[in-house]
Amino acid sequence: MGKGKHRVVKPRRADKPPKERNVEEEVETEEEEEDIEDESTSEPGSEDSDDEPEEDYKFPFRLAMYDFNQCDPKRCSGRKLLRANLITEVKLGQRFPGLVLSPTGTYTLAPRDRPFVEQNGLCVVDCSWKEVERTPLHRVKAPEHRLLPYLVAANSVNYGKPCHLTCAEAMAAGLYILGFQEAASRLMKPFSWGDHFIELNKELLDLYAACDTPEDVIRAQNEYLERIDKEREQHSRDIDLPPSGSDEEYEDEEEVEELKK
Repeated sequence: MGKGKHRVVKPRRADKPPKERNVEEEVETEEEEEDIEDESTSEPGSEDSDDEPEEDYKFPFRLAMYDFNQCDPKRCSGRKLLRANLITEVKLGQRFPGLVLSPTGTYTLAPRDRPFVEQNGLCVVDCSWKEVERTPLHRVKAPEHRLLPYLVAANSVNYGKPCHLTCAEAMAAGLYILGFQEAASRLMKPFSWGDHFIELNKELLDLYAACDTPEDVIRAQNEYLERIDKEREQHSRDIDLPPSGSDEEYEDEEEVEELKK
């Protein structure tokens, strides 16, 4: 709201005569008030009301990140989530009480992990895909480490590459698989491609979210990949190949036969 909208006007006392006002001062005061009124246009329902921040969304549990500082801070999705106060940072070497999505995981994330994550939180590892083999992942300390199943990246750097997700994409995928679809969508709001990541992988994410155990998730993943391979193979067979010879070639052969007669 602009200035001048909620001024308190003191009631005039009946035992005192009204103070004489200069006409010129009154005109100037009215003009000033009009200018103030013009500056204030953010009334509820006006166009400027869309600029007001949305109501804060409270995530169902703690979201965190281990950062190995291997990415460009300006392009790092994890840093962007930190700046937006959507996740917190865990210092390397410190213990995170919940589940970490990490390349060192032995089992694949599955919906049966939900109760543990609800109670203790979900964490990701932010490191460069090019540096994974040389990254001291032993400094990530948590009671549970999990891998993510097959998904496709939607970020501009690795778009379309299987499993090359940013830490934001990994976190959103984990939330979705565990049954927190709204939280996954909210987490991706700071990114222009955030909604597209969920749309691009929605069929897979729904398949994984309908499972129970890691074995179920892997089975759903493999069945999906087999089906995609068959569809791709069938599509390549259905492509019309050009004929081995043109009509003109056939006409030339007929002319040659006629000359031989």
